[in-house]
Amino acid sequence: MPTELPPLPSLAEQAERLIEAGAHEIGGVPIAQLRGAARACTGRGLLVIHPACAHVSRLAPLIERNGKRGFVVADMRDADDFAPIEPVALPAGPVYVAVDLDRGDHLAGWSPDEALPALLAAGRTPLTLGEGIHWLLQRPEVLDRGHCFMTIGSRLRRADGSVGARAPALWISNGTSRDGPQNRHAPKVGWCWAGNRHTWLGFASAAGRIRCQRSAQGSRTGSPRPGPRVIVKTCGSRSF
Repeated sequence: MPTELPPLPSLAEQAERLIEAGAHEIGGVPIAQLRGAARACTGRGLLVIHPACAHVSRLAPLIERNGKRGFVVADMRDADDFAPIEPVALPAGPVYVAVDLDRGDHLAGWSPDEALPALLAAGRTPLTLGEGIHWLLQRPEVLDRGHCFMTIGSRLRRADGSVGARAPALWISNGTSRDGPQNRHAPKVGWCWAGNRHTWLGFASAAGRIRCQRSAQGSRTGSPRPGPRVIVKTCGSRSF
């Protein structure tokens, strides 16, 4: 039976973990801005650096599970080109929070083509590949043999605008084939055909996503100027 998933640390603790791992440098988000974003969001959830800032191919090796580093499979060199599908709306700004994560064990044995409409009908939003990696950066034990997960919020779009047949997933390598024996038991970024079923892959999802924002500075009399302001606006050369 699957074990109960560990809760996420506080957003402030998650920011420090991303800084310790070097994810902020990959995403081009200064330390002060990342910490500020964590303070600006309330409640609990997963702190995520926007995929436009932090490429998954560079984030994956930051995952460490039982002494093994994460990697991207050899036949997924285009991992960074997998982008959010149309029903998935990422908040503006280089840092946001995904709330109420679920590994989707109840959908194990379903295909991505079957699981997506079920998630949407339940009011859930499928995790993107980058969000799945961020989850493992904070809680690598979420990846468990026999209970791994797909991140079907990301797909590759072809030149003609159609969606490719591969759906990304995160699981544990057996060290066979091109993975190599050195990657046995390592966290693995791979893919499965969208029409195939796997009993050991759930479908990770969230209840929603929120921007890391704060109220615009108001007067000291308690009458704030209307409208929120994003606390961090750029990552690297990209503006939001």
